[in-house]
Amino acid sequence: MPSKPPPGEVSLAPKATHPSKKSWPWRIALWSGGLLLAAGLSLLILIAVALAVAFPNLPDISDLADYRPKLPLRVFSAEGVLIGEFGEERRHLTPIKEIPKIMTDAVLAIEDARFYEHGGVDYRGMLRAGLANLGHLKSQGASTITMQVARNVYLSSEKTYTRKIYEILLTFKLEHLLTKDQILEIYMNQIFLGNRAYGFAAAAEAYFDKPLKELSVAEAAMLAGLPKAPSAYNPISNPKRARSRQLYIIERMLENGFITAGQADAAKKEELKVRSGSDNSKVHAEYVAETVRQLMFAQYGDQTYTRGLNVYTTVRAVDQEVAYKALRRGLMDFERRQVYRGPEKFVVLPTDQKELDDAIDDALDDHPDNGDVLAAVVLEADRRHIQAVRQNGESVDIVGDGLKPAQSGLSDKAAPNIRIRRGAVIRVSKTPKGTWEITQLPEVEGAFVAIDPRDGSIKALVGGFDFEKNKFNHVTQAWRQPGSSFKPFIYSAALEKGFTAATVINDAPLFFDAGVTGGQPWEPKNYDGKFEGPMSLRQGLAKSKNMISIRILQAVGPQNAQEWITRFGFDEDKHPAYLTMALGAGSVTPMQMVSAYSVFANGGYRINPWLIAKVTEQKGKLFLETKVPVLDESMRVIDARNAFMMESLLQTVTRSGTAASAQATLKRPDLYGKTGTTNDSMDAWFAGFQPTLTAVTWIGYDTPRKLGDRETGGGLSLPVWIRFMEHALKGVPVMEPDAPEGVIHSGGEWFYDEYVKGAGISSLGLQDKPGVTSGVLALPPADEKKRILDLFRN
Repeated sequence: MPSKPPPGEVSLAPKATHPSKKSWPWRIALWSGGLLLAAGLSLLILIAVALAVAFPNLPDISDLADYRPKLPLRVFSAEGVLIGEFGEERRHLTPIKEIPKIMTDAVLAIEDARFYEHGGVDYRGMLRAGLANLGHLKSQGASTITMQVARNVYLSSEKTYTRKIYEILLTFKLEHLLTKDQILEIYMNQIFLGNRAYGFAAAAEAYFDKPLKELSVAEAAMLAGLPKAPSAYNPISNPKRARSRQLYIIERMLENGFITAGQADAAKKEELKVRSGSDNSKVHAEYVAETVRQLMFAQYGDQTYTRGLNVYTTVRAVDQEVAYKALRRGLMDFERRQVYRGPEKFVVLPTDQKELDDAIDDALDDHPDNGDVLAAVVLEADRRHIQAVRQNGESVDIVGDGLKPAQSGLSDKAAPNIRIRRGAVIRVSKTPKGTWEITQLPEVEGAFVAIDPRDGSIKALVGGFDFEKNKFNHVTQAWRQPGSSFKPFIYSAALEKGFTAATVINDAPLFFDAGVTGGQPWEPKNYDGKFEGPMSLRQGLAKSKNMISIRILQAVGPQNAQEWITRFGFDEDKHPAYLTMALGAGSVTPMQMVSAYSVFANGGYRINPWLIAKVTEQKGKLFLETKVPVLDESMRVIDARNAFMMESLLQTVTRSGTAASAQATLKRPDLYGKTGTTNDSMDAWFAGFQPTLTAVTWIGYDTPRKLGDRETGGGLSLPVWIRFMEHALKGVPVMEPDAPEGVIHSGGEWFYDEYVKGAGISSLGLQDKPGVTSGVLALPPADEKKRILDLFRN
């Protein structure tokens, strides 16, 4: 312990010092700065280590320089109208130069206004977004378009720091490798926008049913709002939220100078026509598109749905839509004559309005509209009135004639499952007068197909009432009895055996016992049950007389006829060599029938129907193209004279026979065809042509059963054919073929020239010629009279 100095002495030892209170803040600042510097250096070292570890693991992005996303198979009509699309992702790859500026401006305004200024990470934007979010202003994101491309193309959606590091690294890598336009092009084509649409070109079609280049400012702003939340801002399912975001984007476009104040005001006022979920404006060619899909898949397998093939068909969009409507109308007309089968479902309807609306929506979700056959829920019903409501809230009032199709369901005695009452889910449709009518989805099915007989190109194909209801393609897959529509092929065979249009044959009863049939006795009848006695072959076909056809087949020989029909494309094993072949008891498809009738239409040439005109790859490069067939003699299957004679006979059918309404309605003579009704009216057909177009209609149940005692091909299928031809032949000049060499017109009838002789007509109304009796049969002279008499008397 130091001694104190004696009194009076001054100590020379230094005085002890004490820290000044003012020096502490500086010391704390120095220490804090040091710690922060150390932390910063540590963070930089940590980031450097992370980058060193992460960078080598980044995915190779060089393939983005040649961006090739998954592109769906797209099917188009001959005019280029989209009729089908197949693939997990709906996408239409569009180069940046083809994307309208108004669309890119809308996207940049809301997603990344400084896209062309920053290097991938917008630090200014991040700061602005952070301040806005802290200040509880409208929430703003900080991800640039380049960052979104990195995230959407290569990274998962998990929100972790590791993923964020990879995102930033990928962003810098993308900015280094690609130009700004390349990055924006990828974004505009890659981003998911709801409704299975990827990219804005696909979204324009999905939401507005128009190409990208036709979008307005208002529509572009609506689509630009989708990337943030495709479901929340979906204009179909969430129109109010979508509208709110659209208005905000329009303001952003104005703030950034992309549009003028006038454009902004006009865009805000524009009423958008958003495509509904059940869009009726599209071309209904589902069976065509599915046929193409199957053909392409057989060739390319799973790549069919990702390599971006564009298939252009031979189908004409307008003709296809007319065919679709004509067949549906024919089936619905038939359905009106059927017994009402009752509502599709019954639901309990609450009294609270909100609960009522929800119950109706839930019920109709399970029973969507089917084209023009709409679903509704009954609110009130009695024998004179039905009040119902549709899913969109539209009220439906049915009175008077509109109640007739379901009168049995309004009876007090109706069974519980038939009776129409509150809570019943029913079908309604608009009549031509604009009033409502109750109806039901048909159980009956149908098919329609039309081709150009000059080259075989398919112009329209409808495989059934509704593809979603029944995907079975009745044009190509339904094997049905053709009935009387098959008779022309038996008559064609007869022309080669000496028959002429003037040959007289007896329309009289026939009976075949078990010894002849090898089974049950057979006593065929005419459709009307009447017999008219002797008539010409021409009259027999025009009136569709079964007895005439059977006698002709007897004379020709079933084996000969069986061989002959294969010339038209029919399968021999589907048409056993029995006399029932004369009545169309074999099996055909509508596609076979349209091809077979085309042989008559084109003068005797066999053509194969074809559907695909060309296939292009994603950027328009031609992949393959079908060479249009040209008719030549190597394709000839019957003589030109035979084809001409059959045209003449089939023209009589449409002029004065069972299809007389064809010429009477269409007011033109160049129509040819044959009705067909099978035994017990299970199938109804009409097959016919004009020299530029062959078309076939079939109607029947999938599980064969009677259509009705009064239902025939002329009453059911012919009206469908007429409605289609009424449209398809507009502006097409009348074209009646000239008689080929070797055919002569004599006495009001056409003959092969070797059958014409100046000896007049025999007592049977048949012309005589050595070796041939008036062109009936090419038999030895000794057998002529006996065979003629047999045909006449039996």
